[in-house]
Amino acid sequence: MNNALCGIGETDIGVFAGKFFGCGVSLVGGIALLFIIYGGYVLMTSSGDPNRLRIGKEYITYSIVGLVLAILAVVILNVIGTDILKIPGLGQ
Repeated sequence: MNNALCGIGETDIGVFAGKFFGCGVSLVGGIALLFIIYGGYVLMTSSGDPNRLRIGKEYITYSIVGLVLAILAVVILNVIGTDILKIPGLGQ
């Protein structure tokens, strides 16, 4: 068993794709968390300024939307790859 980071070094394409996309979703999740925290900081320090309130809300909204899209991309890849195209090893 190869414990390669993010699938690097894997020779099986199914295992590589699964690890690569799993690592990508983890990275997107971390970045989304940082932007949610930053959006909350902007909201808290806005002092009632409508422009800063809008910017803070947009940071939070867009980071959540991006995270949901990244998760849906992996789910769609798994559904199409394993159920429809029957790619071996992709559903791991």
